[in-house]
Amino acid sequence: MEHRPLLLIDAASLYFRAFHGIPEAAARAPDGTPVNAVRGFLDMIATLVRTRDADRLVCALDADWRPAWRVDLVPSYKAHRLDPGGGEQAPASLERQVPILLEVLAALGVASLGVAGHEADDVIATLAAREPGPIEVASGDRDLIQVIDDDRAVRLLYCGRGVAKLEVLDDAAVRAKYGVPAARYADLAAMRGDPSDGLPGVPGVGEKTAARLVALYGDVTAILAAADDPDAAFGPGVRGRLLAARDYLPLGRRVTTVRTDLPVPPLLTGLPAQAADPDALTSLVQRWGLASPVRRLCDAMGWPG
Repeated sequence: MEHRPLLLIDAASLYFRAFHGIPEAAARAPDGTPVNAVRGFLDMIATLVRTRDADRLVCALDADWRPAWRVDLVPSYKAHRLDPGGGEQAPASLERQVPILLEVLAALGVASLGVAGHEADDVIATLAAREPGPIEVASGDRDLIQVIDDDRAVRLLYCGRGVAKLEVLDDAAVRAKYGVPAARYADLAAMRGDPSDGLPGVPGVGEKTAARLVALYGDVTAILAAADDPDAAFGPGVRGRLLAARDYLPLGRRVTTVRTDLPVPPLLTGLPAQAADPDALTSLVQRWGLASPVRRLCDAMGWPG
């Protein structure tokens, strides 16, 4: 009998896309408060549960969007996204909606959690390594490519263009798209860099060159060892660029690598059969005008009408 998947949701990735995908004017609570991120996120989850035929669901949260341990390794990590007060630059109307969304998930009984000092990626990677498959990770973050594991039936539902246009990525799809196996994606990312995360990469080494080096030599450690070997097949320009980045590359590799060993407590991952707090859910639905998206999510989870 074929098992149904566990959906691991990168919550911030999806509610950020929901916020920017639905105009505030089109989704407001009775008191005029924008709820576009909340409505869009709930509809995304309903679509994923229904179309992926999932019977388990966990929403992973960024308890720390810029963990100190990653900043200690590469100080530029997400530095360009800091606001003057030291927090993350984000629209105020989105920030106000996140607590509402978390209250709705709690009232529904949908499992959600973050781990202090870590990002949602690390929570997802830990659960993907621990929970029984099949597992489908929904995110618009390419760093989660590295959790793909064909042996354990772990795939990425890449939502870079939205849930309606998601790409289902297994190891073969990653090799075809990026030229490296999923397990080596963090090495590719460390060399290529990522301006959106403030990771410089190796100047002058783009994605294609990085993929070729990974294919030839393996991980960052082996690539640097090959750069020290005068008989290795490097052009002088690439060799020089790698050696100039000798100090950065191992640290960048640790930053781009998701953690799989977080102290995540045991979770009830199954879809809730009924609201965990019906009174709270009713109150939230009425206050924020969420009857339609909550109903669609309940229908997707198989609740009786």
